[in-house]
Amino acid sequence: MANGGPVCGPISTFSRVQLLHLVQTRADRTIGELCDATGLHPNTVREHLQRLIEGGYVIQASERRTTRGRPRTLYSAATGAADASSPIARNKAKAAAERGDLLRRVLPASASALGRDAIYQLDALIEHLEESGFEPVVDDEQLTVDLSPCPHAAGRAEDRPMLCTVHLGLMQGVLTEAGGPLAAEAVRATALPAECTVQLRLTEMTAA
Repeated sequence: MANGGPVCGPISTFSRVQLLHLVQTRADRTIGELCDATGLHPNTVREHLQRLIEGGYVIQASERRTTRGRPRTLYSAATGAADASSPIARNKAKAAAERGDLLRRVLPASASALGRDAIYQLDALIEHLEESGFEPVVDDEQLTVDLSPCPHAAGRAEDRPMLCTVHLGLMQGVLTEAGGPLAAEAVRATALPAECTVQLRLTEMTAA
């Protein structure tokens, strides 16, 4: 994928974006399905999936069979839900919170109206975004994350809708895995490709 800056992490290539889109739109995908949908070689698909599993963005499970035969491996997006949780993503969220606490002790920031769980969610989200090549600027009052300039701005315009959808799903998975009241609501569309702002929202958990 062409881009205007360094891109890494789960959306570093359009092939990974395609694979993530497929497992986000339907769980329990097989290697064969993913190959047919993308035109990629099985070994290439397996390599990408392994990287995504190691990053905490995809999970795998063995097919439950009622007939004889070797069960297939099924792949799904790690959404943070109870049935689609990645232990790698959980550990990353915990480590991000610990690093965030350390940084806040060393460099005290202005007080935030957000509670501890929401702050820990932001810790995990910021690390995910930095890992993906962004330079996030968080406004915890407006609940926005400014990702401008988008490192994918120079990419093909026809690829952007899928890329934004996939990235929104990844961010939602990170926030859900971290646990707390924040959710990723939308990627704001603008006429300028380099402009990218993510809108967050507080869920009803805050009323509890």
